[in-house]
Amino acid sequence: MTTFEDLVERSTPLGATLAARGETVSVAEGAAGGLMSAALLAVPGASRYYVGGMVVYTLVSRTALIGDAIPSPAKLRGASEPWATFAADGARAVLGTTWALGEGGAAGPDGNRYGDPSGHAWVAVSGPVSKAVNVLTGLDDRVANMFEFAAAGLDLLAAALAEAPPATAG
Repeated sequence: MTTFEDLVERSTPLGATLAARGETVSVAEGAAGGLMSAALLAVPGASRYYVGGMVVYTLVSRTALIGDAIPSPAKLRGASEPWATFAADGARAVLGTTWALGEGGAAGPDGNRYGDPSGHAWVAVSGPVSKAVNVLTGLDDRVANMFEFAAAGLDLLAAALAEAPPATAG
């Protein structure tokens, strides 16, 4: 099972890369419950790259935190690729960061109201390279799923950073 220490281990090189490039990151997560933000903030020097995060768990929080910063796709539902992308794009727009992570899933122990099983999530990164990944853990363990969703988000950010050319001073 992924631990918080594992998440911090993933975040440490991300923080170093972001700081060296002069880039920033924000997070909008749901089922991961703030674990991506916590892991990024646990790295010393996080204030050089981490701007902020939000747990967007309900329609009320989506409206309050992302609002109308970006257009919402029609019939947007949680735990989907369009939702994760919307959350990442929204965090990036609201907080003005180079990069943003978005996540939505069904942590468990039951599935969600859309029929997705426990352990199902989508994670997206928005930035100079944007991408998304479906996470299927096969687990009914809520906490384990939360940590796996966070790990997938941090890994996706690492992959996007590796693909993106470093920002140039302008």
